[in-house]
Amino acid sequence: MSRAVSRAASRGAAVRVPLEQRIGEFGVSRAPLVIWAVLVVLGAAALGCAMVPVGPDWLGTAGSVTIATTFVWGLAARTGGRPLVFAPLALACALVAVTSDHELLLGGAAVGTAAVAAVLGVMITVPAAGIPTAARECVVALCCAAIGAMAAVGFEPVIQKERFEYVALGLAFVGALVLVYRLGAGFHGLGRRGLIIVAIGGVVFAATLLYAELLRRYGSTGLVDELLSWVAWSRETLGAFPRPVATVLGVPALAYGCHMRARRRQGWWVCAFGVAATASTATALANPAVSVEEAALSVVYGLVVGLVLGWLLIRLDLALTGNRGRRSRVAEQAAAVRPEPGRFAPLL
Repeated sequence: MSRAVSRAASRGAAVRVPLEQRIGEFGVSRAPLVIWAVLVVLGAAALGCAMVPVGPDWLGTAGSVTIATTFVWGLAARTGGRPLVFAPLALACALVAVTSDHELLLGGAAVGTAAVAAVLGVMITVPAAGIPTAARECVVALCCAAIGAMAAVGFEPVIQKERFEYVALGLAFVGALVLVYRLGAGFHGLGRRGLIIVAIGGVVFAATLLYAELLRRYGSTGLVDELLSWVAWSRETLGAFPRPVATVLGVPALAYGCHMRARRRQGWWVCAFGVAATASTATALANPAVSVEEAALSVVYGLVVGLVLGWLLIRLDLALTGNRGRRSRVAEQAAAVRPEPGRFAPLL
């Protein structure tokens, strides 16, 4: 233990000792993290074999139950909750849904798993000092959500596609806001600038969902046919069409939010809108008319276009804060050292 820590401890002051030091001095075990990672890999492997398909028929169900349990465990541990309470509860709920074979319970297990995966994908990110690091965090979040997508369909639920996607997105967004309220120091931690950014994000989020729904229900035949022709061209030429809510809002918000978190705590509020991307990914396999390859390409295209938009947002932010020019941006990036727990350490 360092001299500063020893002096503070002798005065009775509260001392925050790094995890690595606690492991070395007090024998804190990494076993839970290793077990969690092994279970996630095994669950994802079982789901992958079930999708091929290879192996016994129960692999898909076993993988879904494993991923649902471990993701709840991971989300509880990451957000300072009680993994030993919520993980067994999630396991029990998943087993009841599977053994009962009831459509409503299987649908609930699937949508709950997708929502948890979407929130965990956002929570597992870390601050990004530079644009390449922000892109990496977006990839990590979407990979986590993609595993949740396989687990959701592994329950083999009977669903209505649009309803399933909206419910998963709504649950994920509400869950992210509840957690971000604590991580972002409440509403008073927003500040004027953060409030403007969150308001813009909320408007874009609502406008994207409402426009898509209104267009689907009440749009003119000519406009709908024109948009559908673009989608058809993209699917025939490129193999897929990116999801608008993830491309326009989710990925840019996640990249920009991780960028802000390296500098200001209010970046968590921007990251909350990243569930638009992770929830979209977690429900990408819900449409039986879309192949796995097309769903994967749709996520990749949305990621690429969204990162371009996120890069523009980050450059605009740097320009508005007076960091014009390469030297200023490099200096600003070097100074972006806001401390935050590691990827697998509790945030609270």
